[in-house]
Amino acid sequence: MTLTVRRIINSINYRVLAPFTRRDERNWASKTDFRKTHRNLFRQLRSTYTKDEAARIAVGGDFRGYGLLAREALKFHGLTTEDYLIDVGCGSGRLAKPLAEYLKGKYLGIDVVPELVDYARALVSRPDWRFEVAEGLKIPEADKQADMVCFFSVLTHLLHEESFVYLREARRVLKPGGKIVLSFLDFRVADHWNSFESNVRDIGIGAQPMNVFLCPDMLREWAKRLALEIETIHDGDEPYLRLPVPITFENGTTVKDRAAFGQSVCVMVRR
Repeated sequence: MTLTVRRIINSINYRVLAPFTRRDERNWASKTDFRKTHRNLFRQLRSTYTKDEAARIAVGGDFRGYGLLAREALKFHGLTTEDYLIDVGCGSGRLAKPLAEYLKGKYLGIDVVPELVDYARALVSRPDWRFEVAEGLKIPEADKQADMVCFFSVLTHLLHEESFVYLREARRVLKPGGKIVLSFLDFRVADHWNSFESNVRDIGIGAQPMNVFLCPDMLREWAKRLALEIETIHDGDEPYLRLPVPITFENGTTVKDRAAFGQSVCVMVRR
């Protein structure tokens, strides 16, 4: 009952009070501030949902299913049990939780939402792993330390220039031969069009984070400028990931043998 009343109040606030106070205009104007946008989003979720619900919804939902899928993607692209992984945009630990069953090596997870970092740290309960709040576009690690850096649904919410800077940081912290695994929205993938239409509906409102699109040609040019090599690019609807066990998602769908990742995936290598 409490949650229902709270949702009604939030609905009135969103549909009536926000336009009157011009809050939508202010949100739209600050939409490119990814730190503020994601922190505000989590606060809004917490006003309606429990802590656990908000922490899972904030990272896109389907917590267990997509966490397992992301883990298998990293393994497919070469992550070994002894490697050091840096997880940029670790959120509430959707990847870190299932990864803890596989990865024996070092792990650093960073995110711009302090509450999600705290949640992930408590959820995973690995005292040998680091979880830190992201400051700016910096990765808090020395040069040439990591075997792999991943950006799952991170560059999808950044300006292109910010994405480039983050990739430059990832190259800095990678060992020679280390890999960057990133996911991205791509106009060429039909299912990604819904994200673009969501952008259109949000014009002038600013109720959600930006959905930013990339393309393979842009990633190839960035790789060249950063002295990185493109190892592979897979479209989001391409069932290329080999799964050792079936994965069931919240909608009841089960994938086995091979799966598409959803967002497109690019792997870059530091030579």
